[in-house]
Amino acid sequence: MFKFRKKSHQEVLDNIPNHIGIIMDGNGRWAKKRLQPRVMGHKAGMDALQKVTIEASQLGVKVLTVYAFSTENWSRPQDEVKFIMNLPVEFFNKYVPELDKNNVRILTIGDNSRLPKETLDALEKAVEQTKHNSGLVLNFALNYGGRAEIVSAVQAIAKEVEAGKLSPEAIDEDLIAKHLMTDKLPYLYRDPDLIIRTSGELRLSNFLPWQSAYSEFYFTDVFWPDLTSKGYVKPSLTTINVTVASVVSRKDLSCKNV
Repeated sequence: MFKFRKKSHQEVLDNIPNHIGIIMDGNGRWAKKRLQPRVMGHKAGMDALQKVTIEASQLGVKVLTVYAFSTENWSRPQDEVKFIMNLPVEFFNKYVPELDKNNVRILTIGDNSRLPKETLDALEKAVEQTKHNSGLVLNFALNYGGRAEIVSAVQAIAKEVEAGKLSPEAIDEDLIAKHLMTDKLPYLYRDPDLIIRTSGELRLSNFLPWQSAYSEFYFTDVFWPDLTSKGYVKPSLTTINVTVASVVSRKDLSCKNV
């Protein structure tokens, strides 16, 4: 269970989540509210991501999985999709050096087969450059869909059974988890303790459905680019602290690692 203490009118967490999942929603509406193109919201969202990642790293969070692009997002306007696909290239050039200095390791989950070559190259460079870092893992869910992930895992297990390498009786939760994309994460932190969704939507939208079985949830009406705004959150050590402390103050719930 998370606990926090009062210190200088701030809520400081004694225990923080090991793995936080974030559905970074509201970029387009953030831009529309400011009479800007939707793509500017995605750009502002990347700035917010860097800030939250560094704050989470300083707090001692082990894994931050962010929903960057879902398998359903291909239906968005073509210009917007093209801009989003270029963000990893900009991310590598602008943000990775600073994250690397903060000992952040970058990983990705999702179906890479549909990603443009420039996008995939930028992701692979970021993963390669930070592979020896031992701090927070920033895990991008890009072209990711939770149901598709589970289907792929079941198909892989079925092939092993068909080949006689595995008996049906040997199939359990841990075996399924080993066939999911999140198996590349540290074993103890594969499942998120806390999932945050911005912009007022109250659903998972196909984000980590298997892994979130025991997650706590925090929903806020604030658009993702505004999450780090000083004028929004009450005085606290960091944005992540405020978010988690808000969960604790409203619900006496425990976070579990599976």
